[in-house]
Amino acid sequence: MAEKTFKITSESGIHARPATVLVQTAGKFNSDVNLEYNGKSVNLKSIMGVMSLGIGQGSEIKIIAEGSDADAALSALTETISKEGLGA
Repeated sequence: MAEKTFKITSESGIHARPATVLVQTAGKFNSDVNLEYNGKSVNLKSIMGVMSLGIGQGSEIKIIAEGSDADAALSALTETISKEGLGA
């Protein structure tokens, strides 16, 4: 299992376009990938799940990957969050 916490710095938070990119990235891996925010956990491979959280600027999220390629999944998602300017 691999997990990492991020602080969302993007002014618009995680809206539809970056959420789509995150979901597509998570979908490339066999591991179960979940996103935790505000006491809720959703499958990061589900656009509806991610959008339902309403993650805004200043939010703290945790991404948890569990499975054979968990480290690779977390690494790719960390890179995506950085590239999309979502947070650190």
